Amino acid sequence: MRLIVNLPALNEEEKIGQTIKRIPRELDRIDEVLVQVIDDGSTDKTAQVSREAGADIVISHGINRGIGVTFRTAVETALENGADIMVNIDADGQFDPNDIKTLIKPILDNKKDMVIADRFGKHKATDIPWAKDFLNRFAAKMVGKFMQVDIKDLTCGFRAINKETMLRLNLPGGFTYTQETIIDAIGKNLKLQWIPVKVTYYADRKSRVVKSIFQFVNNSSKIILKAIRDVRPMKFFGVPGIIMISIAVLLFGIFLALYIQEFKISPFRNYLLASITFLLVGLQFIIFSLIADMIKNNRRLTEDQMYLMRKEKYRQQK
Repeated sequence: MRLIVNLPALNEEEKIGQTIKRIPRELDRIDEVLVQVIDDGSTDKTAQVSREAGADIVISHGINRGIGVTFRTAVETALENGADIMVNIDADGQFDPNDIKTLIKPILDNKKDMVIADRFGKHKATDIPWAKDFLNRFAAKMVGKFMQVDIKDLTCGFRAINKETMLRLNLPGGFTYTQETIIDAIGKNLKLQWIPVKVTYYADRKSRVVKSIFQFVNNSSKIILKAIRDVRPMKFFGVPGIIMISIAVLLFGIFLALYIQEFKISPFRNYLLASITFLLVGLQFIIFSLIADMIKNNRRLTEDQMYLMRKEKYRQQK
């Protein structure tokens, strides 16, 4: 059983060496632990420091390609190097590497496919900005309600995934990977679990990904909406359609009740026009839901073919 611990990094020369040295190299039921660093176009000595600290695999992007592409590279490289489990952990040391053994246990027990660290459970995150705390909790709650899954933490990058999940996940690359991979895994009926961990946020540290709250909300909203649309298209389009048709029926009922009293259309035509408008828009949403569901089925066939191709490609790699 081979475990690869992946550290995505961008200009982390000050802290990545310490983080690598803290990663446990001997774990129960794990034959080999390898440390992998994906350097996303750093302009400092991140790659050099990583090698000197003992990283077994160091991949450098020539330019900064973003954390979504970095995660895709991490998964592909882990599979190429025969990973049975990959753990993704931040390079800055905010998470405790000793929690790795806790995250991989449900996977080793064959109970879960993906285990995500929960920063908002019984261990309150130390010095987390209030805006980040509120927005992450809100997003997790809203998406969880829609997906009908109790999502504890939607954006935490500290997670463990087994080989089957690495082969099945859709990894397009982009602003991030955290939200869409969870939504994608739920859509593929993979087994997820959240485990509370301790995390400490450094007051003087600036995010390498989020430049502003507005950017975070804007980009994350687009990603979440697209992911939900692809995974639950009937619900995404169908629910608004049904609501609009229901409103149309209600407005038409009000119109009829008023019309019967005086048998005049003109005084109440606004109810009639509004009813027709809601009905037409609602029907359009229902049509969109049917079309989107057909696209989803075609997409599933394509993803199944890609899964089989990946499985064959990495079948003999150890």
